[in-house]
Amino acid sequence: MSKTDGWSLEADVLVIGGGPAGAWAAWSAASQGAKVVLADKGYLGSSGATAPGGTNLLYLPPDQELREAAVQQRYRESGYLAEPDWIHRVLDQVYSSLELVEAWGYPFVRDEEGTPMRDHLQGPEYMKLMRRAVAKAGVRILDQSPALELLADEHGVGGARGISRLDGSSWEVKANSVVMATGGCAFLSKGLGCNVLTGDGLLMASELGADLSGMEFSRQYAPSAAFGTVTRGRLLGWATYTAEDGTVLYSGGPRPHDFLPRMLSQGPVYAVLDKADTPEKQAILRSSHAIFFLPYDRAGIDPFTQRFPLTLRFEGTVRGTGGLRLVDDDCATTVAGLYAAGDAATRERVTGAKSGGGAFNASWAICSGTWSGGAAARFALAQGRSASSRHLRPAGRSGLEAGAQRAAEIDNRAVVEAVQREVFPYEINYFRSEPVLQQSLKRLHELWPEVHGRAPASVQGKVRAREAAAMVATARWMYTAALARKETRGMHTLAQYPDQDPAQQYRLLVSGLDRIAVRPESASSAPLAAAQRPQTEAEARPVKTVPPDSFSGRAADPLKEVARR
Repeated sequence: MSKTDGWSLEADVLVIGGGPAGAWAAWSAASQGAKVVLADKGYLGSSGATAPGGTNLLYLPPDQELREAAVQQRYRESGYLAEPDWIHRVLDQVYSSLELVEAWGYPFVRDEEGTPMRDHLQGPEYMKLMRRAVAKAGVRILDQSPALELLADEHGVGGARGISRLDGSSWEVKANSVVMATGGCAFLSKGLGCNVLTGDGLLMASELGADLSGMEFSRQYAPSAAFGTVTRGRLLGWATYTAEDGTVLYSGGPRPHDFLPRMLSQGPVYAVLDKADTPEKQAILRSSHAIFFLPYDRAGIDPFTQRFPLTLRFEGTVRGTGGLRLVDDDCATTVAGLYAAGDAATRERVTGAKSGGGAFNASWAICSGTWSGGAAARFALAQGRSASSRHLRPAGRSGLEAGAQRAAEIDNRAVVEAVQREVFPYEINYFRSEPVLQQSLKRLHELWPEVHGRAPASVQGKVRAREAAAMVATARWMYTAALARKETRGMHTLAQYPDQDPAQQYRLLVSGLDRIAVRPESASSAPLAAAQRPQTEAEARPVKTVPPDSFSGRAADPLKEVARR
């Protein structure tokens, strides 16, 4: 490709996405001796949900009893859709990977005895370090270079094409394997760092026939100041909630599960952190969650003494669990040569039907990135021929079809707003009911043809056209799966089916674009039958918990409790 038309590279492995999962995948593949290119929609080190904040991790010491108890507790909470062996794998991998992060120079806080506390990472420092590690490993980094479509032939995936936001040129990378690490889909809901998380990787993989799994587990919202984007809501446990007229709705401590959606459905809700009623408590909260206070400081609001309005921002599959189906321990998808990592992959094997938000997703990014990158390198190096010798074809359709030049231009804004009207409202997506979801899905199906027009000529127009198509597709997959799971399990609910049904203890697979198919995963998956057999001695053992939190007074999941210190 000429500079006028674009430019081309060849690699063994192409990683699409520059969050933690993509960074770990690129480093892992390069460590296997592969030639690696990483293409990110933003800037590796600052884009995505992790970089602007911080994250807890599942860092448990190699204490067999503690780990087994924690794993079994999570397994039960997952609706019995997680797999204990995979949770153990995550704990093992995170433990060794964080030792590596420290060796690279991350300044972990140490306790009184000098032991590093590797259960938390500050996003800016962490991702700056990961960029340095990836570059040092010899990876070619393409910043501000969103991928638009995959390349493939009869043997599987063979790279991708995209566009540079820096100069508008087209790029092409041919590679015998690809790691999809593009994150989940938050539908441009204005959550911090989520503006790049629009489901692009799910769309691109689906255009090659990839299956998705767990898409019904996507009913996740997070609290935020109405004028802000920070969705770290833990400190709201110190709040008193009031209606617009000052009537107290709830005061102090963990709020009931459905409290905010129900109250916000009735009118504005305000909060004030008045339970942190001493300078000492306020100082501790500010030092432990500094990013939480940024929007209030900028607005000139003292959140400890002044009320502020709240909203809920939809986080979709980012803090949900659904994504590309994984078919083996290496995070391979159903497409040859295509691997998935981080929130682009289903997290059901480690979180099941429960949200993986926080420590689980952060730990999964490290592990799935490491595993997929290494496997992608081994796959590519074993092919015996270069990707450039293959007869590769572009697979992109929606908003990219060459035959659409005579079609009407896609109205990106109208499409995005239309899909947001279907996924943001609590009465549709949070308080799910069969007839309401059926009507919403019907409207989404009718919206799908609108993304098959001609993309705008501008760089941002082309990128947004693909984002719009990805969001429509993701919403359709979500609601198709939700209607097929006629029960309530984990974060998925249906008003007509309020109970968990043991007969539906299986994962649901969705596939297709113009026509979407849904089916249960094969019943041959042995780990999913665990709840139907007698408990082992380890499973029957009482769960070991850590002491109640000194601030909240709650005993918590031991994995999360250790991770949140």
